[in-house]
Amino acid sequence: MAASLLGACDAASPDAGEPDLLPSAAEAPPGAAPGTCWGKAVTPAVIETVTDHVMLQPAEVLEDGTVVKPAAYRTETRQAIVQDRRVTWFETPCAADRTPEFVASLQRALRARGLYRGTITGEMDAPTRAAVRRYQAPEGLDSGVLSLSSARRLGLVAVERPSE
Repeated sequence: MAASLLGACDAASPDAGEPDLLPSAAEAPPGAAPGTCWGKAVTPAVIETVTDHVMLQPAEVLEDGTVVKPAAYRTETRQAIVQDRRVTWFETPCAADRTPEFVASLQRALRARGLYRGTITGEMDAPTRAAVRRYQAPEGLDSGVLSLSSARRLGLVAVERPSE
């Protein structure tokens, strides 16, 4: 499944396997709180080619079962959408929070879970993004961009408590 990803509040990234992350305050879902940063995963529609055989004329058959004239068919080919395009918005830690120390902690947290085997560099490189994708995929987010919810589950960002 192919996904196109954009992350707001981030600088362009040359990492292979993930499209550039674009800085743009306009790249946020409607109603997003000011100062929050967002990623967007776009899953393209799945389109299938369907071939149907349409009967133009039924067969002419005698009472004894003898076929006088076979049925006539036309083959029609069409495209059918099997799954609609999906856009998934997810909140991300903002660029100011993604320091080399933060990324190194992310790499260590992913390594502790057996998802990252690279060296601890503090850089959000392709192996780190691949490990993030592996971590988030079971939760339904096929993205190498770290979501805020994943960062919280990994213990990298404080979990907000409801006000009393």
